[in-house]
Amino acid sequence: MQHFQADAARTDALMPTAQAMLHDPTRSALVDAAAALDLAERRLQPLQMCTALAQMARCYRALQALRPAESCFDKALAWAQLLGAPDQAVEILCQLAETSCALAELQAQGRQPRQAALERTRDRAFEAVALAAQASDPQWEVKVLLRVSDVLDRCGDHDDAVELQARAMRLMYGPLLGG
Repeated sequence: MQHFQADAARTDALMPTAQAMLHDPTRSALVDAAAALDLAERRLQPLQMCTALAQMARCYRALQALRPAESCFDKALAWAQLLGAPDQAVEILCQLAETSCALAELQAQGRQPRQAALERTRDRAFEAVALAAQASDPQWEVKVLLRVSDVLDRCGDHDDAVELQARAMRLMYGPLLGG
């Protein structure tokens, strides 16, 4: 619960005023996620920690508290890696890339430097692609490639986005074309 209280204090300072009075389901989800994280911290079970942290991150993201969301996703990723769960790590990496991309977009609107957020986005995106390539299900890899391609395109990394789309197309249609 200590992590939650520290993150909650930072969230109050980071939350846009327009988002401060969101409807109850979003706030309730955050409270539920905090309770799950508190329980997971007492048990220190890697899967529970990973799941609870990822849920906290999703709640923060829904509240537009992108920095705390990014922090929770980073912690969830560490637990997924400890578990040796590449599928879960790829999902979290995709969510991390999407979150840091959203943060970069928000910083650009406020005329703040966004280069660090863009670099984190690209690093996470390419790490997700590399891990997804190790999957035994090519259809799942295609979904990851297209998801990451969208993020890279939003970052202005159009050439890499197109390359990933082309790779996804080869995976989808290669067997039909004899390739």
